[in-house]
Amino acid sequence: MAADLGFIHRYEPASSPGAPTLLLLHGTGGNENDLLPLVPELLPGAGVLSPRGRVLENGMPRFFRRLAEGVFDLDDLRFRASELADFVVAAAAHYKFDPGRIVAVGFSNGANIASSVLLLRPGVLAGAVLFRAQVPIVPDPVPSQTGARVLISNGKTDPLVSPAETERLATLLRSTDAAVDLVWQPGGHNLTRPDLNAAHAFLQKNFGTF
Repeated sequence: MAADLGFIHRYEPASSPGAPTLLLLHGTGGNENDLLPLVPELLPGAGVLSPRGRVLENGMPRFFRRLAEGVFDLDDLRFRASELADFVVAAAAHYKFDPGRIVAVGFSNGANIASSVLLLRPGVLAGAVLFRAQVPIVPDPVPSQTGARVLISNGKTDPLVSPAETERLATLLRSTDAAVDLVWQPGGHNLTRPDLNAAHAFLQKNFGTF
């Protein structure tokens, strides 16, 4: 674990040459260790960059401020997305991993900041796995993300993210020319085994050649 480069974070180099680096982004109240145990199931051999969110909400780490449930502080979101993107670029240079092979894996708040980086700082991420994500911001103009590959895995009965909001996110990301796969899970806002299975298949298909 390190506290340099602006974020407390964990970094683990890839064990397989040419493997991508997974940018792990936790949900509200999580930390840099939360998603690490999932990596062998997501993409064995991948590198890991896992920062802790720098915003505190009642003592719980997040990646950006919100004004209420589902109501985001858009000024802070823009700032934090840029801050995270700068961290990722700096970490790639510092640890000497391929900056063109970084794939975000985010849950809830982490998925929303990953979407924000895709929308506000195109080119930083090669793709993303978004668990329980919603539309964080609609940029004007919408950027081009040709070549980016995204998986959205949301729950049909999620009390926080409606099916309509999920479809709106998929439509927004597709409008950037990203290749977007949307899969539905039967559960709510919790991460499930089918989520991990879908993420593994997606990552193996799109980023698993190394």
